[in-house]
Amino acid sequence: MPASPAPAHQAIALLRKLGAADIAHPGGTLVAHLQRVQDQLTVWGARPALQVAGLCHAFYGTDGFPTALLSLDRRAELAEVIGTEAEAIVYLYASCDRRATYPTLMDAEGAFRDRFTGLHHAPEPHLRRDFAELSAANELDLARTDPAFREKWGAELLSLFTRFQPLLSHPAWSDCRTVLAAAPQD
Repeated sequence: MPASPAPAHQAIALLRKLGAADIAHPGGTLVAHLQRVQDQLTVWGARPALQVAGLCHAFYGTDGFPTALLSLDRRAELAEVIGTEAEAIVYLYASCDRRATYPTLMDAEGAFRDRFTGLHHAPEPHLRRDFAELSAANELDLARTDPAFREKWGAELLSLFTRFQPLLSHPAWSDCRTVLAAAPQD
């Protein structure tokens, strides 16, 4: 089921107001990338909060994309637009210290390092699944829109998502194999 149009429309308006339509990103602009990520999550059957989080996942910048549209002291502003559940997913995604977190994401008690605070915590299993699904949607969009990115990072991303497979939906895992593998694998 697609996300409610109200939060998504309001989020797009906020993205445009904050300049996301003018920020270059592989495949066009940041706002175009964010919309493709949301669309991918919708196709995979993600619940509405995760779809909207996909649309907004770069509001605070990320470990791989440092440009922030909002400072962390404005989290309530984003939550008002997209809801507290979606904003919490956005924060989780943005806060991830990938180097410290990726190796242990599959472990139920594995440490998730918040790059903003330096603190470690163990997200609930559903949040680990949300994080993995959003990560896959984001990286697959980059791989689809930028052949050089896919060539450089495809094998490493396939290895990462192979480890994350238990956290991914079947459609997400299938797309990971299709987009990132030189030949389909089981």
